[in-house]
Amino acid sequence: MEQVASATLSEPLDLVKLALGERVFVKMRGDRTLAGVLHAYDAHMNLVLSSVEEAIHVVDVTDNGQALPPRVDRRNVDMLFVRGDGVILISPQTE
Repeated sequence: MEQVASATLSEPLDLVKLALGERVFVKMRGDRTLAGVLHAYDAHMNLVLSSVEEAIHVVDVTDNGQALPPRVDRRNVDMLFVRGDGVILISPQTE
């Protein structure tokens, strides 16, 4: 079993290849997260996702500098191209 795993996972991007066609969780710069089905990727971590839910974590500040409670803005997108330089983490999505 270990020989099969080492033969199929020879470099880090092989882990991403295993997630093709599966739902993934993507953490982005700027307090954004994405969850969607991974269709394609490249060495720069550019991604093509479908059935995407984007969550933007926002903390607003009052005029006197007090932080308001954090909120999450969400939107759904049918198909999304993600530029790789904004990707921090890709993980299989857990239930």
